[in-house]
Amino acid sequence: MNTPLRWPQMSEHVKPDEIYYPETDGKPMAESDLHRDVMNYLIRLLQHFFAGQRVYVSGNLLIYYEQGNRYKSVAPDCFVVRDLNPSPRTTYKLWEEGKAPEVVFEVTSKSTQNDDLGKKMRLYAQLGVQEYFLYDPTAEYLQPSLRAFEWSGGGYVPMQPTKEEVDLGILAFVPGEGEPPEFISQHLGLRVTLDEANQIQFYDIANGKRLLSDEEARREAEAVAQSAVHLAEQEGQRAAAEAQRADQEAQRATMAAERATQAEAENTGLRAELAKLRGD
Repeated sequence: MNTPLRWPQMSEHVKPDEIYYPETDGKPMAESDLHRDVMNYLIRLLQHFFAGQRVYVSGNLLIYYEQGNRYKSVAPDCFVVRDLNPSPRTTYKLWEEGKAPEVVFEVTSKSTQNDDLGKKMRLYAQLGVQEYFLYDPTAEYLQPSLRAFEWSGGGYVPMQPTKEEVDLGILAFVPGEGEPPEFISQHLGLRVTLDEANQIQFYDIANGKRLLSDEEARREAEAVAQSAVHLAEQEGQRAAAEAQRADQEAQRATMAAERATQAEAENTGLRAELAKLRGD
């Protein structure tokens, strides 16, 4: 793995306890409702994927990268730091955490493209962010709408899209020309791509399953629950039918036994009458 560059340290003339690091820089949270929704979608999706692990996932959180200078900060739309306590934070100070994010996502737009591909990109490279993803949900300027870069020797190089065969159950295909790019994030263990609606999607490399949003997971859980209820109802109906059949069989057996007893009694009476007629 490449070794990240060291971030600037606090001047020896500044006392740490004299510096206040605000939790907000006063800038708007997102470019638009869509960009905010996408940002929250990325954060929640990755938080669920890494739940229970020592992985910190956050976004729109100020990362301070120069101790003693509260003006040296950046707020990625979404970032991931592995091998770190996932407890909530109000700010992220590199000199306290001891490491920079491995992966950063920016939800980009026409108005932020120069910053995302310029200042931020250089800063993330300086800090040693290993993978940098840009996603344009409106397809305003990025064609295709997903780009990825990986850290190499102090700077970024474009991440090569994978051309590996995609398995879809009994079907499989190799992405062709003009189809959305698919990138393998080694640091996340995920395949990152776009669907037909230009929405960013993640697939678990380990099992090939797509990561579900909160709403999708809720609907799937409801479908599973409804299926379980339906199956239980079917089993109950089958059990009731079996019980009814068993009851009917028992009734028929009882009636047969009664008829047999009656027939035996009649036979006994006839034999007695016959014996009497014969003078036995």
